[in-house]
Amino acid sequence: MEVIHDKVNNRFVINIDGLDSFVEYSLNEKEMNLYHTYTPPQLRGKGLAEKVVRAAIEYAKENSLKVIPSCSYVAVFMQRHPEYSELLK
Repeated sequence: MEVIHDKVNNRFVINIDGLDSFVEYSLNEKEMNLYHTYTPPQLRGKGLAEKVVRAAIEYAKENSLKVIPSCSYVAVFMQRHPEYSELLK
């Protein structure tokens, strides 16, 4: 399962059988706001949301961006992964 950074639509996405699991973001020069995560019901429970969120956070880290966890899933992810706490806005 490859996570694709869809820069045109501001999201990180995994496509399985034509269905997208993704996290959407907005971006400025210093911050990445992760504001919406979605996994189709038939794909839930496979860790896809975690994969796309982790990819987005790693992108933020690599680009020296602070993360704003506006999405509740992203906020919980950040709490569960203190190794990313320095990225929090």
